[in-house]
Amino acid sequence: MEKMFREIGYVVEGKDVLIQMLPEYAQGLTGLKGFSHLMVLWYPHKANTGEEAPILVEKPYRLAPEALGIFATRSPLRPNSICVSIATVASVDESQGTIGLWWIDAEDGTPVLDIKPYHPSSDRVRDVTLPAWCASWPGYYEESGDFAWDKEFLF
Repeated sequence: MEKMFREIGYVVEGKDVLIQMLPEYAQGLTGLKGFSHLMVLWYPHKANTGEEAPILVEKPYRLAPEALGIFATRSPLRPNSICVSIATVASVDESQGTIGLWWIDAEDGTPVLDIKPYHPSSDRVRDVTLPAWCASWPGYYEESGDFAWDKEFLF
C-alpha cells in the first residue's frame, strides 16, 4: 500500500533556525506558544531515499555490534524515510507562520511533514533501558549538544 504525505512547511537555516509553515497551515500554530519543545517529523530530502533501504547495516556506531538491524539505528535511510526530532522552541510567530528553534538535525529546505507539541505525560518514559553499546550516550537531550557524537559514529 502506497501513501502520500504533504509538506506543511520547511526548515530555514540562516542567522536563525526556523520552520516556515506553508501559508495554508500557518493558522495551525494557534495555541502553540508556551510549549518549550516540539516533535518535528520531517523528510530527509538530501539522503538517497530512492535507494532500497538496507535492513541490516554494518557497525554504524563505535561500540555497536558488527551489524545492526535498521530499526536499531537512527539512520535516515529506512523503508519509509521519515525522521523525527525533538526541538527546543525559541519563538512562535503565528502572523508570519514561523517557529524559531534553537537547533534541529535537519538541513536547510528540509520538508516538514508534521509538528506535535512535546508533552511529558505521553512523551517521556521514566524507566528506560538501553543496550550496552549505547549506554554511554547522554541521558538527556540537553546534554547531547556537548557530547562528542563524532567519536561515536563510524560513517
